[in-house]
Amino acid sequence: MAFLENLINGISLGSVYAVIALGYTLVYGIAKMLNFAHGDVIMVGGYVIYLMITNVGVNPYLAVVIAMAACTVLGITIEKIAYKPLRKSTGLAVLITAIGVSYFLQNIALVIFGANPVTPTSVVKNIPKISLFDGQIVIKSEAIASIVVSVLIVIGLSLFINKTRSGRAMLAVAEDKDAAQLMGINVNRTISLTFAIGSGLAAVAGALLCSSYPVLNNTTGAMPGIKAFVAAVFGGIGSIPGAMIGGIVIGIIEIFGKAYISPQLADAIVFLVLIIVLIVRPTGIMGKKVNEKV
Repeated sequence: MAFLENLINGISLGSVYAVIALGYTLVYGIAKMLNFAHGDVIMVGGYVIYLMITNVGVNPYLAVVIAMAACTVLGITIEKIAYKPLRKSTGLAVLITAIGVSYFLQNIALVIFGANPVTPTSVVKNIPKISLFDGQIVIKSEAIASIVVSVLIVIGLSLFINKTRSGRAMLAVAEDKDAAQLMGINVNRTISLTFAIGSGLAAVAGALLCSSYPVLNNTTGAMPGIKAFVAAVFGGIGSIPGAMIGGIVIGIIEIFGKAYISPQLADAIVFLVLIIVLIVRPTGIMGKKVNEKV
């Protein structure tokens, strides 16, 4: 029973990582940039939800929608101010900028909310629990919500990208920005849309994360963001199904590592997986090798 319970918890945690990883994989797939401030957008989303529920008293689901709107605007702003000027810069410049944006968001949150963590309210507590084996295993509302929401997001994103005009524009920009522009596609708007979608998903991830692990401070999104990046690389960064697979695998590895090896070493095991993947298969499980002309 313990094995099954850990497996369910791993899938639940991995589903949250998958939603976060989708933000990384979208931005990289279309803009060829790694937004390492993505985890801090999750934190901002968590605080917006907390304030809306605690201080304003709105419905939890409406609070999530408001947080998605706020994070979408934040994502577009970050792209316009920080990343747009760096599209033709080196990876090091983008990395330094991303770290700067990350620290900026963390310190703004520290100034506004203080260093003491708050306890957010679960936004999915009304979802009924599921009991298995005469109550020996109980699947919590948060676990059900995380799994269902992540699956729906992956399906929805896949349909959006493959079936809509904006989605096909994203695919064209991902393939060749210059050629896409010659075809009449607004590259700037397409990349901004990508950041907007990724940041909106970050708010959803913040809601799921703070519901499952109700502790929120200015660094809440940092470590989950890094682990989700590992998940994106594991699944094949740039691949939407890969982000889902990578997130679930990383979540299971983390939970089983804590349960059967050591809680202190669980994070190290996750990063060890990243190293092994980069050595054995740098493109990830579902990533495609791209041959560049010299």
